[in-house]
Amino acid sequence: MKPQRFNGLEISRRRLAAVFAGSGAVGAAGAAVAAEGHAQDGGITLLPAGSALAAEVHSFHNWVLMPVMVGISLFVLALLLYVMVRYNQKANPVARRFSHNTLVEIVWTGVPILILLFIALFSFDLLYKEDVMPDGRQVVVQADGGATTVVFPNDFTAKRKVTRPKHLDVIVENANGAEKLAYRTGFTVEGLGEEEVVVTLNETPPAGSNVIVRGGRSRVGPTKVLGLFGEDRTEIATAPTVTIKVSGYQWGWSYSYPDFGDFEITSNMLPENETTPELYRLAVDNPVYIPAGETIRITTTARDVIHSWALPNFAIKVDAVPGRINETWFKADVENTYYGQCSEICGIKHAFMPIEVRAVSREEFMAWVNEQRELNGMEPMAAAPAQPAVKTAAARLGETQ
Repeated sequence: MKPQRFNGLEISRRRLAAVFAGSGAVGAAGAAVAAEGHAQDGGITLLPAGSALAAEVHSFHNWVLMPVMVGISLFVLALLLYVMVRYNQKANPVARRFSHNTLVEIVWTGVPILILLFIALFSFDLLYKEDVMPDGRQVVVQADGGATTVVFPNDFTAKRKVTRPKHLDVIVENANGAEKLAYRTGFTVEGLGEEEVVVTLNETPPAGSNVIVRGGRSRVGPTKVLGLFGEDRTEIATAPTVTIKVSGYQWGWSYSYPDFGDFEITSNMLPENETTPELYRLAVDNPVYIPAGETIRITTTARDVIHSWALPNFAIKVDAVPGRINETWFKADVENTYYGQCSEICGIKHAFMPIEVRAVSREEFMAWVNEQRELNGMEPMAAAPAQPAVKTAAARLGETQ
C-alpha cells in the first residue's frame, strides 16, 4: 500500500501569526526569553535575547569575543608583570642596548591579523543575517491521524532553493505544545532541489494537530559551541509579514504602516509625572505595535539629523539618515513590551527620544490597526482568525508517486 500524503498549504503573509506564536518557543528552541524589556540598575550583562538572532549575537559575544578579550588582557598583564620583574633596575642594572627585533615585530603584527580573521569568520555571517531580509516560507497542514507526508513547494530562486535537510524545520503542534523534529529520527526528505520537497514523518501525528514545515536558507540562532556544548537553537526565519517605516526627528519618532493603509503615528517620551521612575525616558505616548512571532521589516530615515533606532533585546541598531533608507528586521518570540533609545547623539534632547515596542497577539495587533485606521478615516480591515485557515488532511489526501 502506498503511503498517504498531505499536500502543503502555503500560508499567506498576513496569516502566519498564530502558528508562529504557538511554535515560537520551539523555533527559538531554548533562546532566552526577554523577561525584562529594558535595562536594570546594576546590570552588567546584555539584555535577555528576545529572538533567535539576538541569541546568536549573544553567543558570538560570549563564546568568541569574550575569550579573545580575556585572553589578550591576561597575556598583556602577564607580559607586563614579567617585564617589571625581569627588567627592573635591581634585577637588570645594565640595560641591553638594542631598539629593534625583527621576530617580535613580525609576531606583534601577524598575531593581531590572525585574531581579527578569526573574529571575522563569525561576525561576517552575523552581519549578513542582520542585513539581508529573510525569505523563508512555511506550510501548515492539519493532521487526520493517518497521513504522514507533507509537500513543501520549493519555488525559491535557484540560489535560494531548499537543497539540504538543514534548510527545513519540521514542527508538530498540538494542545500539549510543539515539538521540533530532528532529521532522520523524526522525519525524512525526498526531492531536495526540485520544485516540490516531500517531507515524511516517521510517526503519524495525532489527529487535529498542526504539522508545520518551514523551509529556506534564512537560518538564524546559536548552534552548539564547538559542536559540543549547549544546544542547537537555530530556526528558519520567514519572510516579513509587517513593514514599518521609522522616521526620526528632533526629538521623537514617527511610524507608518504601509501594509495597513500607510497610517502614521508619532511617538514622544512621556513626561516624568505620567510614568514610573523605572520607565522614565523609556515609556512613550504612542508605542509601536507588532504581532509577536512574525518577522518585522524596519526601514529607517530621518527628517533633520542622523538618529539611530535601537532595540537591545533584539540586538539591532540601525541609523536613520536624512535622504536615504536603511533596513533591518527582527522577530519577537514572545508577547512583551521592549524598550530602546536613540543611539546617535542627535542634539540637546538626544536622551529624550525613547522607543517602546509592544509585541502582542495577531488579534490584538489587528484591533489596534483598525483603531488607527478609524482615526485616519479608513474602513476597518478584516481581522485575522485566531488560527490560520488550514484544510484538514482528509480533504486533501493523495498518494506518493
